[in-house]
Amino acid sequence: MTSVEKTTDHTADSGPSGYAAARLRLLQEESRSGPSRRSALAGLTDEWLNALFTTAVRETGVRGASLVAVGGYGRGELSPRSDLDLVLLHDGKAEPRQLSALADRLWYPVWDLGLALDHSVRTPAEARKTAAEDLKVHLGLLDARPVAGDAGLLAGLRTSVLADWRNQAAKRLPQLHSLCRERAERAGELRFLLEPDLKEARGGLRDVTALRAVAASWLADAPREGLAEARRRLLDARDALHLVTGRATDRLSLQEQDQVAAQLGLLDADALLREVYEAARVVAYAGDVTWREVGRVLRARAARPRLRGLLGTRGPVVAPRAPLAEGVVESDGEAVLALAARPDRDPVLALRLAAAAAQAGLPVSLHALRRLAAQGKPLPVPWPAEAREQLLTLLGAGEPTVAVWEALEAEGLITRLLPDWERVRCRPQRNPVHTWTVDRHLIETAVRASALTRRVGRPDLLLMAALLHDIGKGWPGDHSVAGETIARDVAARVGFDAQDVAVLGALVRHHLLLIDTATRRDLDDPATVRSVAEAVGSVGTLEILHALTEADALATGPAAWSSWRAMLVDDLVARVAAVLRGTPQDVPQPEIPTTEQERLAVEALRTREPVLALHARQEEDAVGVELVVAVPDQPGVLPAVAGVLALHRLTVRAADLRSMELPDLAGEVLVLRWRVAAEYGALPEAARLRTDLIRALDGSLDVPAKLADREAAYPRRRGVVPPPPRVTVVADVSALATVLEVRAPDAVGLLHRVGRALESAGVRVRSAHVSTLGANAVDTVYVVDGDGKPLPAREAAALAGSVQAALS
Repeated sequence: MTSVEKTTDHTADSGPSGYAAARLRLLQEESRSGPSRRSALAGLTDEWLNALFTTAVRETGVRGASLVAVGGYGRGELSPRSDLDLVLLHDGKAEPRQLSALADRLWYPVWDLGLALDHSVRTPAEARKTAAEDLKVHLGLLDARPVAGDAGLLAGLRTSVLADWRNQAAKRLPQLHSLCRERAERAGELRFLLEPDLKEARGGLRDVTALRAVAASWLADAPREGLAEARRRLLDARDALHLVTGRATDRLSLQEQDQVAAQLGLLDADALLREVYEAARVVAYAGDVTWREVGRVLRARAARPRLRGLLGTRGPVVAPRAPLAEGVVESDGEAVLALAARPDRDPVLALRLAAAAAQAGLPVSLHALRRLAAQGKPLPVPWPAEAREQLLTLLGAGEPTVAVWEALEAEGLITRLLPDWERVRCRPQRNPVHTWTVDRHLIETAVRASALTRRVGRPDLLLMAALLHDIGKGWPGDHSVAGETIARDVAARVGFDAQDVAVLGALVRHHLLLIDTATRRDLDDPATVRSVAEAVGSVGTLEILHALTEADALATGPAAWSSWRAMLVDDLVARVAAVLRGTPQDVPQPEIPTTEQERLAVEALRTREPVLALHARQEEDAVGVELVVAVPDQPGVLPAVAGVLALHRLTVRAADLRSMELPDLAGEVLVLRWRVAAEYGALPEAARLRTDLIRALDGSLDVPAKLADREAAYPRRRGVVPPPPRVTVVADVSALATVLEVRAPDAVGLLHRVGRALESAGVRVRSAHVSTLGANAVDTVYVVDGDGKPLPAREAAALAGSVQAALS
């Protein structure tokens, strides 16, 4: 017989009534809850079943038998209404009639008490065979524990079952992963459901059991930090649910959440859901990391013999490390820190890692995140420009942003970067229209907004507004009003200037203005349109607010957006834009050339060759260097300079092209100012840049061919599918030139391709203004025809189409 833990003050006699009374007393004890109560209930049940088994064996004369607990009961955990999962093991020597009588004496008392029972009668060999055929049976036996009888029968079976599990891990674990995915599709994501199933939904108790099974395989193990506590919270919630309902249920329905919260000593149903969601987030993240590691190990096992044969080596095979960004490389399908990375000296490293991973569609290494969490240097306030740009790149990466953001959040890095995020983290939304919790909704809105960045002049403000538009939820009062204050504070901390801070504050304050007005007010009433125009203030802000409205609705859920709502909002926006454009806009005056620009321009005219100046910027918020190039006016300047910069692996952060006339020297010079950054930290020499620029202009350097070779050597990674480029004619902006606006992914050689397309069309670039915002480029070019005049409307539209085709 096994020794069974005695439960003080609750010892039960062998009869059902004695056990039932002791069980009731235990469940009514307010001082005992959680793991202590579950363990005590399992111990009490062990005592009762042990007594039943002893009596039944004596009455039936069966020898060589054992009563075994499996599943949750096998782990010594019983919730108030949990099933009893039992296996009657026997050595095969007893008569079938005797075994049947023994089983009846065990199962009927359980049923008489109204307890759910999952039972079977098998020999160890039969149990092992069934486990080999049924994955769920195999999982249950991994937690098998003797309750009564011959413990030796189970000892041998456990050894065999565990050995089978480990030997068959390459086959069994993919089956288990598939089972988990199917269950998640059926039951949903626990942390986003208003009525979650604590056991079956993704991030629930079944997933915890699956992680235990993976650990038992010795192939991989889940990250342990917080996992035991998350499991305890889910079990506690299920215990309270059983006590409140008096039923064996795992679904936390709306009408019972307040009572369950009270049972757990929590403030209200929202506090309960937030605690459950937080636990589910920990479990789901642990599952993501674990299953990724399982896949990596299995792939490595499968590939290693073949790769060693090809390489003719017996030593370890080391995965190649491909650079992604400064201090970040790809290794074995993950974004990891480079060997030379120094988190203690590089405060932007965490955001650079996240942005690079999202852009490449890669998961982030758990080890890298934990190293950053332990050693990372805090960002200064306000943030340096590179940090802001990396955040925008992360937000603009599309769907891969979600997994990367959640990985950072799981390791505490998001709240370290944005402390205000803590209030919205795992916060439930009671409106059934909402699909997500507040935090996930904000990220989903950014994902949706990333596909709309071609529609706005300031995609950086759109992405930031998407991230912050509901940041006021969780504070008293109107979340839009509270959110404006928080958004202004966050925007200033992130490093936006005062004007952008004001725009972001207005976007958060009015993020519901368009949809509410369009669906609830009379748009034919002039006062309606006028009030919206006064609130928005400018066409630029209206443009961003329009895109934010659509992204917010799409991220809310299928019921929040429709073609009808879109039509109403479009109508409102058109009316408001007409009102705003009725006010004369100030025309920006051209900047006065600096002394250095004049000097370079004079030198360029005298030598008839390009000259340049390269200045390293040492300020804390600087990114890379500033490059000023002066070139005598001639065809092909813009594509030549842009192409040479791309060949030297210089990323263009911003650029400006202007024409300068020097009457004293009877000539015109193009002056281009660039803010650039080296991809991996090494800046080229100014002399080499000038030499290549001279060759590009005289045709001895084939820039398109060189760029094509480079692109072929480093093909675009799968994972991010950006929206297509968009080229439009901007009307009523300039009386002197036709204005084209180019919005496209910030790809290698983008400006070069734009310049070549314009040169091919026979137009002249009067000026250009280039801005890279996160992963997006917004380029504005002012072009004229051969006579120096704006293009007719039809020709301008055709030019926009040809440039867009060249970029596509």
